[in-house]
Amino acid sequence: MPFSYQGKLASEEKKPATYSQSADTNLSNAVSTVDKLLQQKGNIVLSMGQDDTIGHAVQLLKDKGIGALVVASDEGELQGIISERDIVRRLADGSDGILDLPIGEIMTKDVVTCSPDDSMIKVLQIMTEGRFRHIPVVQNGMLVGLVTIGDMVNFRLKELEYESLQMKQMIVG
Repeated sequence: MPFSYQGKLASEEKKPATYSQSADTNLSNAVSTVDKLLQQKGNIVLSMGQDDTIGHAVQLLKDKGIGALVVASDEGELQGIISERDIVRRLADGSDGILDLPIGEIMTKDVVTCSPDDSMIKVLQIMTEGRFRHIPVVQNGMLVGLVTIGDMVNFRLKELEYESLQMKQMIVG
């Protein structure tokens, strides 16, 4: 008698278990924290003391191409922040000899900070509502980093690009 091969029926094949997507699985990795950004960016923060001059701060801002400097004690305790905006406001007041003044005279003393564990969405909301672009990252009372709104936007764009690539690979196979 002739023999012919007949493949298994779909009902006979053992298939690996599949899992449906849920809000939990889709959003579990979606919450990015400041710590994730600092791990990528690094936590080097340029800082100055309150007694340094505004002229020195201006030169450092220019040389490093940055918009703000943290004012900290020698032990790393946050004391304030000085930004281009602080300097421009003082210049607009018509102050003579501003470059020779100590930073402590014009720095922002009541600094809004964030924690490494804060979500980037929360920090972006704080920055948007407060109308500032730099926020020091503090943990246990000590300065551990500085993030900018530009850092966060770039980080999120890279995340979206990665997510898009993952989706394309999942669709194509």
